[in-house]
Order: sequence, then structure tokens, then C-alpha cells
Amino acid sequence: MIKEVIVVEGRDDTVAIKRAVQADTIETGGSAINATTIRKIAMAQKRRGIIILTDPDHAGERIRKIIASRVPGCKQAFIPEAEATRKGDIGVENASPEAIRHALARVHTTVEDARPLIDWEDLIDAGMITHPRAASRRMTLGNILGIGYCNGKQLHKRLTMFQISREEFAAALQQIESEGL
Repeated sequence: MIKEVIVVEGRDDTVAIKRAVQADTIETGGSAINATTIRKIAMAQKRRGIIILTDPDHAGERIRKIIASRVPGCKQAFIPEAEATRKGDIGVENASPEAIRHALARVHTTVEDARPLIDWEDLIDAGMITHPRAASRRMTLGNILGIGYCNGKQLHKRLTMFQISREEFAAALQQIESEGL
């Protein structure tokens, strides 16, 4: 049984979570999160903690940002897009139980007011920004580190708020280089 309550987008996501692990969920009902749902999430955060596990798409990212900005101290889990896509449909409900368990095993806690351990120049030097294959390199990096795909600015923010160390970053870069990206 997972102690924290997992925040998902809808009923099909809850079904997928329950196939993978024993856990309670709160469903946002999509991207129009109302005040009642935010209060419910905030109460769960205070009592048990929460893990945000939304779809790896634009709407899921929007929901994730809304919750994280209104409920401090969130934990976050990410399923790579490739592992959450079936027949062109992207969502947690399409992920295998193994993919869900893997994402939940790699939860990251948001550190409020964290200072960057990896700076903007490091991202440029690593080919995460202004590189011809920067987008694919960021996607691979996000999958390796378990922080999801994002643009360059958001990558810097996630590396900071999840306090990804220089050692973790360097190991992920080495893996990217070994894959020829």
C-alpha cells in the first residue's frame, strides 16, 4: 500500500493505478481543476502526502503545474510518453502496471526555494539547449532521470526543484552519449 494519495486526471487512470499498486487516488476530472478538488488535494497532502501522476502531455503538465503551485511540498512521478501511449492515445490509463510501478519507484519531491545545482551554461554545454537534437536529448534525459519531458527553461526549473545532483546529471549525460544522441 502506497502511503501517499496519488493525484490522477480521471477514472480510467485510477483503474490503471489500482491494477499496478494498492493506493488511493484523487481524480482532478481533467484540466479544469476546481477549488473543491484543490482543497481535497491540500487536505490529503497535509494528512498523507500526495504524488502527482498526470498524463505526459500538455494538459497533464498544465494540471501538474496548477496543483504544484497551489499545494506546496508535492511529490511527483512521471511516466515517459512512449510508455503511456497506445494507438496514438497518450495517458496514464495506457501505461502498463510495470511502467506505473517504475514511475512510482522514482518519485521526486519538490524542494521549495531550492538553489540550482546545474546552471543554464551546463545545459547549453550538454546539448540540451541550442543543439540540433536538443528536444530528443531532453526527452531522453527526462526519461533517464524520471522527471518527464520539458522545454529547456522547464528542464532547468525541474532540475532545480527536484535537486538533481551534478553526479546524476553527468551519469545521465554519459548514458545519452553512449546511445549516440
